[in-house]
Amino acid sequence: MKSAMRPAKPPRRIPPKKPSNQKDPVGVYCRVRPLSPSDQECCIEVINETTVQLHPPDGCKANRNGEYKETQYSFKQVFGTLVTQKELFDVVSKPLVEDVIRGRNGLLFTYGVTGSGKTYTMTGSPGEGGLLPRCLSMIFNSIGKYQAKRYVFKSDEKNGMDVQNEVDALLERQKREAQPQVIPRTPLTRQRVDPEFADMINIQDHCKIEEVDEDSVYSVFVSYIEIYNNYIYDLLEEVPLDPIKPKPPQSKILREDQNHNMYIAGCTEVEVKSTEEAFDVFWKGQKRRRIANTQLNRESSRSHSVFIIKLAQAPLDADGDNVLQEREQITVSQLSLVDLAGSERTNRTKAEGNRLREAGNINQSLMTLRTCIEVLRENQLCGTNKMVPYRDSKLTHLFKNYFDGEGKVRMIVCVNPKADDHEESLQVMRFAEMTQEVEVARPADKPICGLTPGRRYRNQAFKEELTRRLEERGGPQNGESDDQSVTDLLIQSFPPLPSCELLDANDDQTLPRLIEILEKRRRIRQMMGDEFNKNVCSFRAMLQDVNGAVTAKENFVQGKMTEKDRTIVSQKSEMERMEKKIKTLEYKIDILEKTTTIYEEEKRTLQQDLESQHHKLQRQLSDKRRLEARIQGMVNENAMKWEKECERRVAAKQLEMQNKLWVKDEKLKQLKAIVTESKSDKPERPPRERDREPKIPKRSISPAPVPNIPPVNMRHRRSRSAGTERWVDHKPPSSMETDTVMQPHIPNSIKVAVPSEKALAKCDRYMLTHQQLASDGELETKLIKVINRGGRWGWDFHYFK
Repeated sequence: MKSAMRPAKPPRRIPPKKPSNQKDPVGVYCRVRPLSPSDQECCIEVINETTVQLHPPDGCKANRNGEYKETQYSFKQVFGTLVTQKELFDVVSKPLVEDVIRGRNGLLFTYGVTGSGKTYTMTGSPGEGGLLPRCLSMIFNSIGKYQAKRYVFKSDEKNGMDVQNEVDALLERQKREAQPQVIPRTPLTRQRVDPEFADMINIQDHCKIEEVDEDSVYSVFVSYIEIYNNYIYDLLEEVPLDPIKPKPPQSKILREDQNHNMYIAGCTEVEVKSTEEAFDVFWKGQKRRRIANTQLNRESSRSHSVFIIKLAQAPLDADGDNVLQEREQITVSQLSLVDLAGSERTNRTKAEGNRLREAGNINQSLMTLRTCIEVLRENQLCGTNKMVPYRDSKLTHLFKNYFDGEGKVRMIVCVNPKADDHEESLQVMRFAEMTQEVEVARPADKPICGLTPGRRYRNQAFKEELTRRLEERGGPQNGESDDQSVTDLLIQSFPPLPSCELLDANDDQTLPRLIEILEKRRRIRQMMGDEFNKNVCSFRAMLQDVNGAVTAKENFVQGKMTEKDRTIVSQKSEMERMEKKIKTLEYKIDILEKTTTIYEEEKRTLQQDLESQHHKLQRQLSDKRRLEARIQGMVNENAMKWEKECERRVAAKQLEMQNKLWVKDEKLKQLKAIVTESKSDKPERPPRERDREPKIPKRSISPAPVPNIPPVNMRHRRSRSAGTERWVDHKPPSSMETDTVMQPHIPNSIKVAVPSEKALAKCDRYMLTHQQLASDGELETKLIKVINRGGRWGWDFHYFK
């Protein structure tokens, strides 16, 4: 019997199974909140169990544009306004709890706009507990009598668990009770439930899972965090209170464990033993969560909250009495319940300052979650391998393992049917419908420890039988061990010895009775010895039969193994032949791939040449169009230029003809004056002075001669420096201004259009500006200067171009 109670050798660890290639889509459910009494118009209608229909309200932008468009969205299941919390839990959360107890992970989101009922769905209300308390209640109802003692499981601070025996666990409990409370822990004795949440966890429906591994022990650990402004904070962390200089909460960081799973470093994990204890821890963290009053919700969550239920389980040893002291045999599964903050528009909330910054971070993290879902969907539908931006947000980085195949993912989309939330509800519905197309790989099953099932009940039955016999005997004596008590039970089958005290020498009854009893015990012993020998013989015969059967079986197995060896040899030769064939085919494939690569490169080169030629052709066509436009512009410009030139030439010709007529008139006047003078008694000018007189230009206008001016004696002429030279600048009205570099500059001049006697009398010098059309078609300007040298005929003419 002692050998039966000795701890057995732990079994060899069976390697875990590889994850299967089977995938399941993300389960997305829709829950419609009842319409509040203050809202009149409803924009969401439940069509059937899987479809909802959204129609735009009267003041919607689509209706203002005259486009009335109704849209329908499909989900795995739709829950109307009359669905209870229990019905929702049975469909959505109960399968997740069953997976957690069987060693698989689970993730549940509640997603929606602000005020759509996400927190109510997760937490519940008095008298109507939500998904979180119901999950806790189901877990403890299922593993209640299989829970390990406190501190048998201990966190290793690296997302794993260590196991220790009951003695070490007892010492740990005593040590924790002696220390001051620095981390939140629940008392070892059952305390009165906080009336603030007593109605939430008082769930009448007793829900449990029947198929629980009875040969394992379980412990539940809970942790509660929030993601605020993309920082992770531990809501269960106890910060020492300093009234002088209060210390703000410190943010936590994400790390990756040895199995490449993400966890929160330094996060507080509290071991709980009942639903009341677990919800009490949750309620303490809930009071520390950041909420604020906005125009859309009186108590609006300003952060994403994550409540993590971690279940540690380990098998019992071969005797079914103690926990197997092997860390590799511990299975840790967790259920993450995520209450996402509501997406909101700042133009509706009128947020400012910190509220505006919080809303921006909330919308940014939700947008990152949507981007990750879109990339996962694109990779699965199109076969691409784009990198999913999990690290852009703490929310997606924490749960990236779930989307990579570490557990089931479920999402409850909460919607408010009121008209004001219609546009936000459309975005939520599109994101939810897209999320359903993402598939997540099924997690691997929990490895089997390899020990005989039913160990716990066999050990309990043995202890109950031992206790019963001890009670029949009157209980164990002082100093007796369990093994000695078992030996005494075997001796109980002998008849008891009578009293052997001799009070009289003539007593002839005691000794014969003692001899009779001893003879009887000897006979019983002889009978037991014979029975033992008989059993030994029968056992030996049975053992020989078993040995023969085992030998025959071994021979049979040996023959089978020989046959299998021959099969293996033949298969090996076949495999070698197939490997050679595979190598040959691989060589051909390599050649074909290289050829394909060359052809593809040539195709790419030709495609590039074609594109370059196409671009060149396009450039030539563009240049041709620009040249045509330029030529057309030049033609139009030349036409306008020649039109202006013709007009200018006509004007110049008209001016020339007018000047000719005027010169003729002037000559006639001068001739008339000369004829008049010749009739008088005045002497005629010498020929020499007449020859020195220049010809009058065709277009120039000479001032009329002044006949009554007496001759001037040059000897008595005043010096040039004695007075200022005065000029008459004669410019006919038909003269045109030119932009030439050389321009005449005549200071102290009188500018006239038609010279008069008054102007000529004041000046001693005269200049005429004459313009005519040259042979090349350009305008030619001539300056004619007339200087008075004294006397009536003392005029000098100077001609300039």
